[in-house]
Amino acid sequence: MSRLKQITEAVRDAGSLGVADLATLTGASEMTIRRDLEVLASQGVLERYRGGARSLLLRGEEPPFALRSDENMDAKRRIAQAVVALIADGESVVLDSGTTCLEVARLLHDRRVTVMPLSLHAVNALASSSTVTLLVPGGRPRPGELALTGPLTLASLQALRFDTAVIGCCGLSAEHGLTAFDLEDASVKRTALTSARRVIAAVDASKLTRTALAHVAPASALHAVVTDADGDDGLTAAGVTVVTA
Repeated sequence: MSRLKQITEAVRDAGSLGVADLATLTGASEMTIRRDLEVLASQGVLERYRGGARSLLLRGEEPPFALRSDENMDAKRRIAQAVVALIADGESVVLDSGTTCLEVARLLHDRRVTVMPLSLHAVNALASSSTVTLLVPGGRPRPGELALTGPLTLASLQALRFDTAVIGCCGLSAEHGLTAFDLEDASVKRTALTSARRVIAAVDASKLTRTALAHVAPASALHAVVTDADGDDGLTAAGVTVVTA
């Protein structure tokens, strides 16, 4: 676990913590902790006060994109490679927001496919491609995440039919299905699912068995789950193909 993530989770769980406490927890110097707190404050994760910081995140809220972007990168790249191997040239793909799906976008850059990304990060990753037919939906980008949400995004999805939807998630379990922290993001994911013939979920091991606030779809709505975790018997029982990257 990165030190920034460790600090974020500790402060969120406690509500607020002092610099000395965080230095003891992480093994870093107090000067290093102060610099880390400034970084996290600039990302809107916490609020500084003299001698410590208080969390600005709710317990059920997802950490910001910038904090997640460097986490589990080896696993996310393996997952992305396995997802892209399932996509044939000529397919039309709706690509969800999130850090793992951004890795999928980067690997699709030189493929002959049609892609509608649901985040500006992925749009930027594909914008220079000479082989991808890039479709850019309307919508309002969420700060930091740059995921597109709102009625314009939903209308863009409802107007099209894709071969494959590649969906990220905040949580996935056989019991509770696919879940997301943000209600608007959940609505976009749900609409993306219904616009595609095939649904592939790209899920790193930390998301399996986790349940977030907003229900998106039951596990049975997924055709395949690509993950770095061992096979999930519950997902397999729900008729989902589990691919281990």
